[in-house]
Amino acid sequence: MLTIGDRFPEFNLTAVAGGDATKLDVLNAFSSVTNETYKGKWKVVFFYPKDFTFICPTELVGFSDLDSEFKSRNTQVLGASVDNEFVHLAWRQNNKSLNNIAYPMLSDIKKELSLELGIVNDSGVTDRALFIVDTDDVIRFIMVTDMSVGRNPQEVLRILDALQNGGLCPCNWNKGQETIDLKKV
Repeated sequence: MLTIGDRFPEFNLTAVAGGDATKLDVLNAFSSVTNETYKGKWKVVFFYPKDFTFICPTELVGFSDLDSEFKSRNTQVLGASVDNEFVHLAWRQNNKSLNNIAYPMLSDIKKELSLELGIVNDSGVTDRALFIVDTDDVIRFIMVTDMSVGRNPQEVLRILDALQNGGLCPCNWNKGQETIDLKKV
């Protein structure tokens, strides 16, 4: 598995657009997203195992609910799985809670990106993995949880704040709080 300090791999994947999925169809729902699409932005790229499952929609909605907070920090959220773009679209259109996901959902159907990241498990799907990537495409944070445990988007936002702060951030540090000043230690 790639780790902190490694470059996030180059990719070119088909995505389902964010926004109201009930207004999307196969003619306007899809676009190509590459590592260059959000050049100059931080990225939170989170992988979930499969569409039409139980924990995954709670995470998709949780990240969508905070999308404006991520955007205010020059950060693009991207959700991804090894399902194809048509399954992503059908899931979004058929699950009311997913109708208005704010960010693109990437299809890594060939598993090229997932394999390069090292997050494909023995079942052939991705682990529940998340990467925070800086503006230079360097991986700055990784989280991988058991398939039965969803992630906390608010905690991901807190970690992003700490990384963007650039200081020494103590346990439970939140944006606006003081960092550790080595001159005072």
